[in-house]
Amino acid sequence: MALPAKLQNDLKQFQRLQQELGATQQQRLQLDLRVREITHTLDELKSVAEDAVIYRPIGGLLVRAKGRKEVEDLLTEEKETLEVRQKGAERQENHLKERYTTMQQDLAQQLQAAGVTPERTEEGDA
Repeated sequence: MALPAKLQNDLKQFQRLQQELGATQQQRLQLDLRVREITHTLDELKSVAEDAVIYRPIGGLLVRAKGRKEVEDLLTEEKETLEVRQKGAERQENHLKERYTTMQQDLAQQLQAAGVTPERTEEGDA
């Protein structure tokens, strides 16, 4: 049985929404990982002597930092920036999850109205 054009279009939009949600979740996870990594690095820096030789990355190079404070300041600034991006990604993810749930319910109703039932698995039949 052929599905109505509107329903086919809605299903395509739902699939795009699934992909966008997945990409947003992946981005948020990467941001979470980077924030944890910087936090750990900042914690480790506390045990390093103030006059210790520390290098920091600039592009593909490692350059000697002026001191521990310079590296701490740079990492703290980067962490703050990432936390702002992290919060934005969380908001976007929550918004997409709401749209996903709403669209999923709407599609289920449309499919039922069109006389299409979800395929049952063997486990569901048992």
